[in-house]
Amino acid sequence: MSVNYLWRWFGTALCFFLFGFFSFLVWAILFPVIAVFLGEGVAKKRRSRHLMHWVLRRYIGIMRTLGLLSYEVESGERLNRPGRLIVANHPSLIDVVFLLSLTRNATCIVKPTLLRNPFMRIPIRAVGYVYADDPKKLMEVCEEELREGSSLIIFPEGSRTTPGQPVKFQRGAANIALKSGAKILPVRIDCTPTTLTKQEKWYQIPPKRVLFRLQVGDDIDPCEQGDGDKRTIAARNLTAYLEQYFLASQSGAKH
Repeated sequence: MSVNYLWRWFGTALCFFLFGFFSFLVWAILFPVIAVFLGEGVAKKRRSRHLMHWVLRRYIGIMRTLGLLSYEVESGERLNRPGRLIVANHPSLIDVVFLLSLTRNATCIVKPTLLRNPFMRIPIRAVGYVYADDPKKLMEVCEEELREGSSLIIFPEGSRTTPGQPVKFQRGAANIALKSGAKILPVRIDCTPTTLTKQEKWYQIPPKRVLFRLQVGDDIDPCEQGDGDKRTIAARNLTAYLEQYFLASQSGAKH
């Protein structure tokens, strides 16, 4: 077992600890003091998300400085176009950390069960991330966020990608895009070697430093690609189009 491997194992453990520690420090202790200067309503939510963006950008920087990972971003400026539905594949646990660190006014859909996690509950409520048990209510909140100019991050697979398997999307992202009329911004994420997949624990670190590649595509008009007289047919067609888009980019990445 090499010194480099032991260092990266220690660094990984340290970063998981820091994530929990700073979640508590920033959002439970510092944020209530800062919040009084952030205004109210939509303005407060936007400024809170800018703070989250800043914190996670530094967190990614710590992981890079420790030698745990490196990353490349292609056309990352597109992520800050307002009111976009950011659709991405999901190879690793920290994909959302990357996207939030690159997008200043971003929200995402979180499972209501995460609100029971003391480290996650505080930042989720502080920045107004989307959660709802009722699908109809969830759709309404997503549509409202996009109308306000927020970027909404969605992983249509619903769970982390199984390495070596083609993407298989659920129709939620297509339904939100069609109902809101928001442009879809596709983001292809590659992670080499794999790390923090659904099958891997945090301590099962890869044999070498991980390289993340994020390729941000052009806007996709959901109305042009989701042809169909009925919403269910249009959503099915749009989902199939998105799957083919990611399969094609996946094939291109392998060559």
